[in-house]
Amino acid sequence: MRAEEILGLFPEESRERWREVAKQAKRLQEIRLRAGMPLSILINNREHFLDMQGRIVDRPEGAARPAPEELEDMLGHLCRYSIYAFADEIRQGFLTVPGGHRVGLAGQVILDGEGRIRNMKYIRYLNIRIAHQIRGAADALIPRLYEEGRVMSTLLISPPGGGKTTMLRDIIRQVSDGTVYGPGVNVSVVDERSEIAGSYLGVSQNDVGIRTDVLDGCPKVEGMMRLIRSMAPRVLAVDEVGSLADAQALQMAGGCGCKLLATIHGGSLEEVRQKKYMRYMMEQGLFERYVMLERIQGACRTVEIYDREGKPCIRQ
Repeated sequence: MRAEEILGLFPEESRERWREVAKQAKRLQEIRLRAGMPLSILINNREHFLDMQGRIVDRPEGAARPAPEELEDMLGHLCRYSIYAFADEIRQGFLTVPGGHRVGLAGQVILDGEGRIRNMKYIRYLNIRIAHQIRGAADALIPRLYEEGRVMSTLLISPPGGGKTTMLRDIIRQVSDGTVYGPGVNVSVVDERSEIAGSYLGVSQNDVGIRTDVLDGCPKVEGMMRLIRSMAPRVLAVDEVGSLADAQALQMAGGCGCKLLATIHGGSLEEVRQKKYMRYMMEQGLFERYVMLERIQGACRTVEIYDREGKPCIRQ
């Protein structure tokens, strides 16, 4: 990632303040802007602040505090000064911008007559999450996921921040492009929160492989069935399975002959077994491999791999 890519997130008149931050592009994780509050940045899992001169400091005293108007200018720039064109994304609470970076939004919501979120206004909180694709993140795991030249249905498990989306993205890329363990196949991705492909204006900003089709911003249940009907994938991938409805849709996809790649939050296999939808998936035998991941010294590592019955088969 280049410094210019980070600077491009900000209106031209304010870029000078962000030059020191942009130099940290490879280590930068988050930029948080809150109206009237200190500008904070996360670098290598450590919080810092930005002062009025654009210097990175360790304490909030003396940090720059953006006015509401600055956040409005920032949002307008991110939306290419056509906020209406991004109304659907704003309603969901996030934008995906060039480079696959994701901007979380918070402010006052506007409800429709049925109590559903119709729009947002007075957006006074922005969280820019910097995308870092790690090609090769799944290199050590990939040999364990193939059997007789075919990828096995796999569920990745890790606590929040454990790297499962990063790992999923690289598995998708390698399965799509093909490896020495199996030829490339058509992969379909339901990218409900735009975190896997990081699509901007419909174009994936992350490398998810040459045979991959992405349905961006669509709920998983509807998206899985839609892709099976329209794109005929050999492999179907989704992030963050979180309900019985998700599990049932995965079962239907598996019944159509698709191999499955998915993730779930959890600190251990025993922990996720307590979830009703996880028990359902295990009873139905939807996955041939369960992979427990942890972030160790900043990198995502495979801790243990379990078979279809949930029995340890490979320990790292």
